[in-house]
Amino acid sequence: MNVSETLAAWRTRRRAIDGGSIGLVPTMGALHRGHSSLVERCRAENQVAVVSIFVNPTQFNDPSDLERYPRHRDQDLAVLQSLGVDEVILPSVQELYPHGYRFRVEPHESDLVLEGSHRPGFLQGVLTVVLKLLNLVRADHAYFGEKDYQQLKIISEMAHELFLPTQIIQCPTVREVSGLAMSSRNALLSEEAHAKAAHMFRALTTASSCAEAGAILEAQGFRVEYLEERWARRLAAVNLEGVRLIDNVALEEIETQQFLS
Repeated sequence: MNVSETLAAWRTRRRAIDGGSIGLVPTMGALHRGHSSLVERCRAENQVAVVSIFVNPTQFNDPSDLERYPRHRDQDLAVLQSLGVDEVILPSVQELYPHGYRFRVEPHESDLVLEGSHRPGFLQGVLTVVLKLLNLVRADHAYFGEKDYQQLKIISEMAHELFLPTQIIQCPTVREVSGLAMSSRNALLSEEAHAKAAHMFRALTTASSCAEAGAILEAQGFRVEYLEERWARRLAAVNLEGVRLIDNVALEEIETQQFLS
């Protein structure tokens, strides 16, 4: 596994890749089983598997959230090595934003809902850094999880609208046995809050309406930021012990769960 810590080093490596499909998994590190599933699929479907690790400051509207975002470089590299990754890119903020945040991708006003509304600047930051990474890697395929569904949706639309050659691959959410969606932020929860967090998935899948799901969560001590149905999914963002968690479930899956119960 080769690790490129500068863009100059990566560009040298990229020029040497000749033939065969290239897959990219963009991450912010603090890797967990959900990331591993993306990497495994990327590894299985491409001749060259590339992973980027970059905690992107432009998508954080809360400086304290950025500061405490978990960072486990050595552990992450060991995980990627075990998964058979070929190339890892570890760019610095100074290299990805050499002139600051001067140029950025702006989503359409119709996209400024849910995450776009509750996290000002988040979608701009995500779209901008993903466009930079896709241009740097020039991958055939890039892999994103459904847990961040709005992010996945708008990245797919951007790639299509800007005629990018990279195909965006949608991958299912990986969950713990309790149903809790795996997330790097889960590590910030206390043991008690971690156990309670599983109620989020249960409320999303068992409640008959968004209002009922929100009431269930609030009664259990969650602060609900939003809980809505869009794009044939039920999506939510909550706060528990100061940790922000998001999840979503396809409406078809909710109907199946309720029918079986």
